[in-house]
Amino acid sequence: MKPAATESLLRPALIPVWISVGFLWLLHWLPLSLQAALGNALGCLLSLRPGKRRRVVATNLALCFPDTPEPVRKRWLRQTFQASMRAVLEHGILWWGSETRVRRLIRIDNPEAALGDGVRPVIWLAPHFVGLDMGGVRLTMDRQIASIYAPAKDPVTDKYMRHGRTRFSDIVLIARNEGLKSTLNAIKSRLPFYYLPDQDHGRHNAVFVPFFGVTAATVSALPRLAKLTHAQIIPVITRQLPGGQGYRVRFYPPWDNYPSGDLEADVTRMNAFIEERIREMPEQYLWLHRRFKTRPPGEVSLYA
Repeated sequence: MKPAATESLLRPALIPVWISVGFLWLLHWLPLSLQAALGNALGCLLSLRPGKRRRVVATNLALCFPDTPEPVRKRWLRQTFQASMRAVLEHGILWWGSETRVRRLIRIDNPEAALGDGVRPVIWLAPHFVGLDMGGVRLTMDRQIASIYAPAKDPVTDKYMRHGRTRFSDIVLIARNEGLKSTLNAIKSRLPFYYLPDQDHGRHNAVFVPFFGVTAATVSALPRLAKLTHAQIIPVITRQLPGGQGYRVRFYPPWDNYPSGDLEADVTRMNAFIEERIREMPEQYLWLHRRFKTRPPGEVSLYA
């Protein structure tokens, strides 16, 4: 999950961070079914509390699914908080669980598809579903990878997030402010690049293209990186399963004719793919993020 969203759910105001970390450490000893039940209960309570996060989720769902009946959107809102809280609590398994347990709870459906044709470099397109960290950590258990890293605001949370992502292999974490060179070097060195380009980071290197029919500032780096490195794009999605069943990671076929040379068309194609996966499990996307924060010139904020 996005660090800011993880922090706000993990550590509500006035609760010291060490108490939250200790709580996760205690929880990680429990069976996943009990952790899931607790996450669902806490998520349900959070979904009822008025506040910024609830307004953001409700606005995103209304913008992306205007024709969906309101009772269904309200159910998705509740389920979004439940799935997100589950993922937060289950981070304790990533941080302290044994390798055997992590492998058992997070399974890869088709690991043979991870490297595509096995010749070109690989960019794994990993949209922001709640299982994002689970899938990422599981993939580091099989090979060294590289990924962009956005530090958490709280140094203790940041320490454990980094620990969880690096404890099974010496992965290359590239800070978002490091620039393009480190990313290009990692991809060209044939490290699979676990890339998350589906958030609103402002106007820099973004193009305005549709996302569920709504104009959205969308990072254009995916086709640019593919062009510079001749990498193949292989989407990878991690699905959170009910109860104690864990998570499933699935690779999708490499994209043909990508990039096409038409930047806007290539970014639109990325958004369209993400839309298709969201429609399969709308409650598991990171609706806590203000996806439509940056507006075209002259447009007012969609988050009143």
